[in-house]
Amino acid sequence: MTPYHAPLRDTRFVLDELLDHASLDLPGFEDTSPELLDAVLEEASRLAGEVWAPLNLSGDRQGCRHQTDGRVTVPDGFIEAYQAYAEGGWNGIGVAEAQGGQGLPEVVASAVQEMLHGANMALGLCPMLTAGAIEALSHHGSEALKARYLPRLIEGAWTGTMNLTEPQAGSDLSRVRTKAIPCADGDHYRLHGQKIYITWGEHEAAENIIHLVLARTPDAPEGNKGISLFLVPKFLVDDNGELGARNDVTCASIEHKVGIHGSPTCTLSFGEGEGAIGYLVGELGRGLNHMFTMMNEARHKVGIQGIGVAERATQQAFDYAAERSQGRAPGSRGGESAAIIDHFDVRRMLLSMRARTDALRALALYCAAQMDVARHHGDAVTRDAAQARVDVLIPVVKAFSTDQAVEIASLGIQVHGGMGYVEETGAAQLWRDARIAPIYEGTNGIQALDLAGRKLARDEGAALAALLDEVEATAGQLADKLALSAQGAALTAGADDLRAAMAVVLAAGRDPAQGADAVQAYATPFLQLTGHVLCAWQMGRAALAAEAALAAGSHDQAFYRAKLASADFALRHWLPVGRANRAVIEAGLESLAMVGLDH
Repeated sequence: MTPYHAPLRDTRFVLDELLDHASLDLPGFEDTSPELLDAVLEEASRLAGEVWAPLNLSGDRQGCRHQTDGRVTVPDGFIEAYQAYAEGGWNGIGVAEAQGGQGLPEVVASAVQEMLHGANMALGLCPMLTAGAIEALSHHGSEALKARYLPRLIEGAWTGTMNLTEPQAGSDLSRVRTKAIPCADGDHYRLHGQKIYITWGEHEAAENIIHLVLARTPDAPEGNKGISLFLVPKFLVDDNGELGARNDVTCASIEHKVGIHGSPTCTLSFGEGEGAIGYLVGELGRGLNHMFTMMNEARHKVGIQGIGVAERATQQAFDYAAERSQGRAPGSRGGESAAIIDHFDVRRMLLSMRARTDALRALALYCAAQMDVARHHGDAVTRDAAQARVDVLIPVVKAFSTDQAVEIASLGIQVHGGMGYVEETGAAQLWRDARIAPIYEGTNGIQALDLAGRKLARDEGAALAALLDEVEATAGQLADKLALSAQGAALTAGADDLRAAMAVVLAAGRDPAQGADAVQAYATPFLQLTGHVLCAWQMGRAALAAEAALAAGSHDQAFYRAKLASADFALRHWLPVGRANRAVIEAGLESLAMVGLDH
């Protein structure tokens, strides 16, 4: 199997040349330099490549084990690898220094996350969920809860989980039935119920596990308004922060899955005895709102996760194609056989993998940079505008990146041919691991509905229209350069398609005769069109940056020529595929409403 190398040069290109390190100009980052960020990325690359990545294949083959006493054992080396991560302070990389973190921008934390997920997705899920728990508790927890639990979560000595799903309540969380019964002292609750699909819900890599659990109090109304959020520790914690007795939370089983075998996916039982002790987070009845703080963080990181796997699949496919000899080179009638990388159909697959991965990374890090603006900018109007942009981008980053990651990993198998279909090369594992990402943290259909049915309707498309203004400005810059004019024309056409599709979706949503049905019908093709256009926009910006670097006589000629090739493919070969979604939307929803689909 090809060793994993973190994409340092590509990441620096996005941070330095596409984003111009704009996050460092925000309040709170005055003492952070590009040189410091380079050092952070170098060290993250070492951790990912030397400590985490070598465990990816063995972790997949060994998997997790549910012991008869309820314990869950993870693959050999995972505990030590996680502890190396925690001891290095990586868990708090994006957390404010005042809270015990490193206080670095979100865009840098996201770049590090990509490296870790590319190295070992199953292991990367553990700190990813902890980051979401930190975010939710920071925003909604009482001062007492934050003082008791946040420091150890930020250190990584304790890990966090998100407990939403129940056997009868998947995407429809209004059907949650786990009960939280208030105790006489009013300080805590006793929880009874079962949660399924809990990522890293039981393990021994950390001293304690902090479960954030959706549940209902006895007098809560039905529906979403009756759901509250509770903090339920695996081990109880006393006033001094010391661990006490085991709480009434047990792992009933773990799932046997298609992929991510090194990540324990648990069924957790709360309250098989007197009830699991839990503490209210935020306000009663607003649990779903509070949990969305955690879910939005996690959804962005799931998109990043997909990009990490896509990068590893791309690296592996390129290396294999350069080594594997088969057939003759184009134009050759004899002589030595050629490496398959010389064949144009293989080149098409490889360039598709590289261009898509570059584009997805650029868009996800752009979104992270907008998160920095929304959290740290000194002007409230600017913060609000950035947050509106983030709200539009997160469902795209989550859904589009993960859908594309599955396709990219599948292309990686195809490049390997028969060797890709067997487990020896590891290409199949990457596809198996990536396949869960479009499903968890809200299926990609839910993300599409969030974009088309909530984010678009909320402001009548204003935030997305503002993004399209920038897309069109980039298209104009490309058109002004003779060598890039074809890419500019392609981007202009894509922006036109997205504006037209947005008008159709908005009009359908306002139409009482169509309403929600139309939004459901149009949501996924609309998100796909949006993802293609915004990714093409980022690659248009990449082309401008690469062309400028070459014109200035950069010594890194090969890198910038490769970026131009990726940009050209993204804009003139990949974007047209996405543009077809306009025709799908304009075709209407009659086909979906036809009878005959009952059997």
